Amino acid sequence: QLSEDVERVSENPTEEREGEMGVHEDSSSVILPDGELGTTTPSLRFSKTCLKNVFSVILLFIYLLLMAVAVFLVYQTISDFREKLKHPVMSVTYKEVSLYDAPGIAFYPGKARLLSCKHHYYDRIPPLINPGQPGDIECTTQRINYTDPFTNQTMKYALVVQGPRDVKKRELVFLQFHLNETDQDFSAIDYLLFSSFQEFVSSPEKAKFMKDCESSYSSWKFSAGFRTWVKMSLVKTKEEDGSETVEFKQETSVVNYIDQRTKPRSDQLFFVVFEWKDPFIQTVQDIITANPWNMIALLCGIFLALFKAADFAKLSVKWMIKIRRRHLKRTRQVTNHIS
Repeated sequence: QLSEDVERVSENPTEEREGEMGVHEDSSSVILPDGELGTTTPSLRFSKTCLKNVFSVILLFIYLLLMAVAVFLVYQTISDFREKLKHPVMSVTYKEVSLYDAPGIAFYPGKARLLSCKHHYYDRIPPLINPGQPGDIECTTQRINYTDPFTNQTMKYALVVQGPRDVKKRELVFLQFHLNETDQDFSAIDYLLFSSFQEFVSSPEKAKFMKDCESSYSSWKFSAGFRTWVKMSLVKTKEEDGSETVEFKQETSVVNYIDQRTKPRSDQLFFVVFEWKDPFIQTVQDIITANPWNMIALLCGIFLALFKAADFAKLSVKWMIKIRRRHLKRTRQVTNHIS
């Protein structure tokens, strides 16, 4: 484009001169008289024009470099966004409550028998008066028979007990079981925890409800001859499809029970305590750290910078063409004056 403009100006010097007669020219474009025309003025003007052209070319290359950097940032931003979509981050939040929804505790005692069940507060468990003898059963309990969800042939018997609710008063449930005889070297009772005892009570198909719970939750054991203290915590997990699953984490401590009954006994006693660990419900969910609005704003800023750089490059080219035209015009004026 520069070469074409130079050729056009050189071919039509008269039209170019007539077209620029009405334009206000600066003092550097005025034709000097013979006496005032020095030998160094054209070279000074040429050196200034040359410096301006070099400066314009340098600026043009700088903005081209900035445009390349902006294009790289666009590519990198899009790549990071796609990577974050593929790898979400696990977020853990804690919600404090004063009352839990009473959990269900399903025991599988086998031949063992429930002797007593009581709710206590502030970790105050009074000593047993008649251990091994039937006592008060103050807990809400239900008995249910259902088929094993893994074999569909074996019948299972479960004793479901309502768990503690009031976490501020440190409510706990203390249970005592008795097993008269056993054919094993050690004896233990299986149990599992599920999130809501009320859902079990209101379920029209309790057998199916227990089969689903056994398929979804883990089971634990507590042994005979010990006092087992179970502290529970509740974890809710939100899946990608919006569903929510609930599981229990527990800390178990075991204390040896010293049997002080007068006569030696061959039967087995089980003691277990259930209590909430803390008033916080832990919620786990996967979140995507990439915010599409932030990415859109960043891309808008980058594209704006690109357009501004292109506009500056365009103006720089026009400015160089204008400078070149003025230089050619002054050269012709000086040549005509000398001739």
